[in-house]
Amino acid sequence: MKTKRVFIGIFGRRNNGKSSLVNALAGQDVAIVSDVAGTTTDPVRKSMEIFGIGPVVLVDTAGIDDVGELGRQRVRKSIEALKTVDAAILVLTHNVFDEPEQEIIRQFKTYEVPFVIVHNKSDEEPMSNTLKSELGKWSVPIVECASNTKKGIDELITALVKTVPESAHQPDTLVGDLIADGDEVCLVMPQDGEAPEGRLILPQVQVIRDLLDNHAIAVAVQPEELENYLSTRKPKLIITDSQVFAAVSKIVPAEVPLTSFSIILSRAKGNFELFLKGTSAIGNLRDGDHILMMESCTHVSSCEDIGRHKIPTLLQKVTGKRLQFDFVAALEPLPEHLENYALAIQCGGCMVTKKQLRNRVAQLSDQGIPVTNYGMTIAYLTGIFARVTEMF
Repeated sequence: MKTKRVFIGIFGRRNNGKSSLVNALAGQDVAIVSDVAGTTTDPVRKSMEIFGIGPVVLVDTAGIDDVGELGRQRVRKSIEALKTVDAAILVLTHNVFDEPEQEIIRQFKTYEVPFVIVHNKSDEEPMSNTLKSELGKWSVPIVECASNTKKGIDELITALVKTVPESAHQPDTLVGDLIADGDEVCLVMPQDGEAPEGRLILPQVQVIRDLLDNHAIAVAVQPEELENYLSTRKPKLIITDSQVFAAVSKIVPAEVPLTSFSIILSRAKGNFELFLKGTSAIGNLRDGDHILMMESCTHVSSCEDIGRHKIPTLLQKVTGKRLQFDFVAALEPLPEHLENYALAIQCGGCMVTKKQLRNRVAQLSDQGIPVTNYGMTIAYLTGIFARVTEMF
């Protein structure tokens, strides 16, 4: 994969000029700006390019000092947004730095979010030496800005380039360490009712691109053509859609390595060992257990949906247990009482960043909830778990 989106969150009190800062960075009016405190209610996202980082998504959040029941809900949404960003900008004005700022910095530290401090509206009131001294203990870049005139924006961009971790925007490889130049890799891609009309799903596109980047040969077939293909060819590796594991594993010779798009993605996203360990919890499920199904995208579900229908059906059929399933999509907050779940099953995560997926999974693993992913779950239930993970 050649590019990754970097998420940069903008946090601060109401009316500190967060939205005007977003507009100044983006070079266009994408966020509503008003003198009325609390104009931004839900996180607003803007995609753009920052030279030295690449594709970024700016996330403008509600004020961290919002009040009342509705205000507290907005603050909670801002904290949820914090868990999804790779870096942050804390916006101050008029030399005010108190408990709300200290608390958001504590959250930055908890979720390992590097940050830049911006003293905005410096044309109205410059930053005092007292505040400079107070902020110096955090050892982070400090920039004075006047976002309405774009003063300090170049300095802010320079600070962001230095602050965003290289791991957030450097390209990963999905299969580059498993293959060599010229290797042939077969991709089994069923085009059923869940396949989008006229295009491929993102994991398939990402793997194809990674194969091309590593000078390998990508051959795509549907399950019905696989046996005929293998009668004349012996690929270095076969990667299949997880939902046809059972049929594909019977066709692929034992000496040919086999895995799935979902498992490949889980390794790239950094939760691989945790997922491997969590998969064994399937064997310990009991009647009435609650399972949390986590999707990283939002789509209309059908009877062929792998996460909402196929996996729950297969899980109950193979285990013989009556199980309860809850579903969360995209980056929705996880349920409040995670201790109620015996297992969580995460999709491949093609639509989210590594940081977003790791933070999401950490909320479960920190409470001792086993976590696995779609591909590993299906492999376990079809009896080929060892085979499709042994190459790693």
